[in-house]
Amino acid sequence: MKNIGIIGAGTMGVGIAQVAATAGCKVVLFDANAPQIDKALSGLEKTLQKLVEKAKISQEKATEIRNNIVKGEALQDLKDSDLVIEAIIENKDIKTKVFTELETYVSEDCIIGSNTSSISITSLGAELKKPERFIGIHFFNPAPLMPLVEVIPSLLTEKSLAEKMYNLMKEWGKIPVIAKDIPGFIVNRIARPYYGEGLRIVEENIATPEQVDEAMKTLGNFKMGPFELMDLIGVDVNFSVTTTVYKDYFYDPKYKPSLLQQRMSEAKLHGRKTGKGFYDYAEGAEKPVAQKDEALYQQIFLRIISMLINEAVEAKRLGVANDEDIELAMQKGVNYPKGLLAWGKEIGYSKISETLQNLYEEYQEERYRQSPLLRKM
Repeated sequence: MKNIGIIGAGTMGVGIAQVAATAGCKVVLFDANAPQIDKALSGLEKTLQKLVEKAKISQEKATEIRNNIVKGEALQDLKDSDLVIEAIIENKDIKTKVFTELETYVSEDCIIGSNTSSISITSLGAELKKPERFIGIHFFNPAPLMPLVEVIPSLLTEKSLAEKMYNLMKEWGKIPVIAKDIPGFIVNRIARPYYGEGLRIVEENIATPEQVDEAMKTLGNFKMGPFELMDLIGVDVNFSVTTTVYKDYFYDPKYKPSLLQQRMSEAKLHGRKTGKGFYDYAEGAEKPVAQKDEALYQQIFLRIISMLINEAVEAKRLGVANDEDIELAMQKGVNYPKGLLAWGKEIGYSKISETLQNLYEEYQEERYRQSPLLRKM
């Protein structure tokens, strides 16, 4: 598969294009908003030059990567692609419209993939004339740096296609995992409590955002706390994924979105990209210092890590992915310091179970129900 089409020239689209071009593929990058393509390619040239300056790649390689990507003037320009990956707005109707038009141009053998982070692959592929050629290929941001790719076959995907995409992602230098087509797949499903429980703790005035972040970094060795990470991802983007997962699980209380996060989104306090989120990123702004409280930090850490481990155990029980891929996904997709199943064993599954039982008794909410498998581990 040497001819690759990318739909969407945003951060993800151009990042995936860079990955494919680095692997020696010829890439056609298309966006309905033509000026966005020029902006993306201009940004890519700067990125490649920085890599040359840091001696990460040679000037020859940078030139080769850039020359491997051409601008598509229309969707029809992707007609010779062996594989097309869509990376546009997270809206099912818009994606479906693009796929059905694309199918009229590409060959019968062309594979069509979506980089969606949370929309059902089965529902997207079902609208196609050939749904068996459709599959989820979910990269993580920034695509050139983050090693993980979730490969998600739908109920209609041809059986051998997942393995074919798995092997292609390896050729592209990525670490692929195969996931079931469930809301959030592996990472965005299991990771929800990292944000959701952090938000709940702040909403209840138990701790401040900086205390939650500090607790998870000092006791859990996470590179970023949940509030720092939401500001980086985009508070609006994180809220949108949470809302999608919540709806797609038929409003399961475990995935209930946060009112605080909704208000932040409404206020356009989206984090780094708007200059202010849970923290202020204006020039000269000082980040608040967390008021240290060891007992509180222990409480925060145990509460959040217990929720995360419970989600990983439930994913194992439901066969969302095999144990190795569950561990790999969380370490390589969101930079967790350890695999959650191994972490549960280290802390003690009985301790995790006890923590969740105490939370359930305190709140009387289904949010804190345990995986049936957790009690047996």
